[in-house]
Amino acid sequence: MAENLLFDKLVYIDHLTRAGIDEAQARAHAEAMEEALRESVATKSDIVELRHEIQLAIRDLKIWTGSIAVLLFGALVAVRFFVH
Repeated sequence: MAENLLFDKLVYIDHLTRAGIDEAQARAHAEAMEEALRESVATKSDIVELRHEIQLAIRDLKIWTGSIAVLLFGALVAVRFFVH
């Protein structure tokens, strides 16, 4: 999902170690943070792809709605002219 996400693990580890966290724990935390971000954050390309899918769905819905309107109009015309 977020393969292009920028997360500098080394800077993050440095912040944690300066705050008193053991380096091994800081590295483990940075790995976990990177994985969580990669799995749950949408990138701009993800959003562009989603917008494209939504546009296609809207187009299909408009086509379907228009088809139903034409069919209903045809049914009304048929009832008006062929049913006495």
